[in-house]
Amino acid sequence: MPNLLLRGNPIGQIKGVLFDKDGTLSNSENHLLNLAKLRIKQSIYFLKNDNAREDEISTVKNLLSSVYGLTPLGLTPSGCIAVASRNQNLIATATVFCLIGKQWPKSFEIASKIFTQVDFLEKELQPNMAERPLLPGVMDLLNEFKKSGILCALISNDTSFGIQNFLKKNNLESTFTEIWSADDRPSKPNPEAVESLCNIVGLHPSECALIGDADSDLQMARQAGIGIALGYISGWSNPPQLSAHQYLIHHWNELSIDQNP
Repeated sequence: MPNLLLRGNPIGQIKGVLFDKDGTLSNSENHLLNLAKLRIKQSIYFLKNDNAREDEISTVKNLLSSVYGLTPLGLTPSGCIAVASRNQNLIATATVFCLIGKQWPKSFEIASKIFTQVDFLEKELQPNMAERPLLPGVMDLLNEFKKSGILCALISNDTSFGIQNFLKKNNLESTFTEIWSADDRPSKPNPEAVESLCNIVGLHPSECALIGDADSDLQMARQAGIGIALGYISGWSNPPQLSAHQYLIHHWNELSIDQNP
């Protein structure tokens, strides 16, 4: 098996690599930041139309900002909008409305309407919002893996549609053998998601590396028996504080392959 090198030093032999997407392969911070702001804006718009009090509007704005992970310096990599699935974000948003006294059925209905409206605005009025360009060095590394016969798969909490759109826009459709999305069951961060994806591509988790930007990804990988768990920290303005990795990557050019170990 090819040997994976980190800064020129061998760290293990692999047959495949499982990649996270947002903040790992792609620069998604601007997209997610705009998405969070748009959801908050639509939440405020709804409350004003519902004749909510100013203190209720302020509470919702502050709580959603905190839940989504908005800070004066950018987006927190461990915030809900950066790490969690769409459905988990929907539930978190509905919970915020519960905290100002609305019953759960109504809160969930409000959150669902807000998400639907934001989807429309994102697709129809702000098409550039969906752009998630590749991070520097990603394409070179993926090409090296492909030439070395290393299988690449993608595991993300984005929807299948979102992942396919990302792959198409970045000409990566032939690079990744399989994907595992939030639509698949179980989804991240259940270790069975890793096991199922590895089973589909015909590899044992111990024959693979997983690269992600969140401790939830790395803990999932290690619980599933992944051979090498790598944390990547350069995809955000505020680098994630990781502790569950075996090795840490600062730049994609730090990884390479030795085909003759």
